[in-house]
Amino acid sequence: MPEVLVLVDHDGERVNKSTYELLAAARRLGDPAAVVVGTPGTAKRLRESLARHGATSVHAAEATDAAEFLVTPAVDALELAVRETSPAAVLVSATTDGREVAGRLAARLDAGLLIDAVDLDSSGVVTQIVFGGSYTVRSQVIHGIPVIAVRPGAFEPEEHPVEAREQELALPPVDPAASARITARRAAPAGDRPGLTEAAVVVSGGRGVAGADGFKVVEALADALGGAVGASRAAVDAGYYPHQYQVGQTGKTVSPQLYIALGISGAIQHLAGMQTSKTILAVNKDPEAPILGLADYGVVGDLFSVAPQLTQEMAARRTVG
Repeated sequence: MPEVLVLVDHDGERVNKSTYELLAAARRLGDPAAVVVGTPGTAKRLRESLARHGATSVHAAEATDAAEFLVTPAVDALELAVRETSPAAVLVSATTDGREVAGRLAARLDAGLLIDAVDLDSSGVVTQIVFGGSYTVRSQVIHGIPVIAVRPGAFEPEEHPVEAREQELALPPVDPAASARITARRAAPAGDRPGLTEAAVVVSGGRGVAGADGFKVVEALADALGGAVGASRAAVDAGYYPHQYQVGQTGKTVSPQLYIALGISGAIQHLAGMQTSKTILAVNKDPEAPILGLADYGVVGDLFSVAPQLTQEMAARRTVG
């Protein structure tokens, strides 16, 4: 079977969940092949976990300055891997960086590009949610090697242990005059909650939370469920919660197993960022709120009454368990 190249998203020590999702998607088209871009030794550290999730080969694109430049080393590595292997497709995660990598790579290869895929079949037909969530379309690349950016959370990671062979890719030197150099890194405040785009459960608050203090109810429910906290743009713009937690068309796209919307009316921009969640529960005082039409389960009521009851019920179940 032909290889399907997967760009590995990692922090140097561990592989992000979105990469395991890509490996699961890649198996629908061929043999998953991981492309690791990093400093020397990175691929060796990550190879075992990649092989456990189905990567039949690991292409190591390593250089001492690989982490010093934005995007360019990843594009160079994927281009090299494509030239050497003639893969069936290239898959990247549809993050901010991933979209740029995909776009640049497709331009270099003169290939077709599909962004924000939420499904993929064995013939290479991709399902996308477009125009702010208004339409679902099925698309297929008909020119060149398909370059596909897959929405995080769209596929379930699957363990599929194989023997992974490591192959080296000789990264070309980056031209500093033509590339953006990273001058400093600042870690985002970390807590005990999972990352927003990787969480199995996301609890989001909107304008109905009515203030920063109101988000304590959102946080309490998220913690009871072992989930992440999100926010609508209205809540972020009002200063209720930090921007990095915004879910929606101009924020982060999520696709968890369970999405709980508290006090969110359901503007189309917000729906575009969460409507592929497997199960949606919405709590809103307005019975005409658009999000209730999308939700699998809707509760018409005061979130400050409903959410604490859910939190208490989850705490009681943990105690019994």
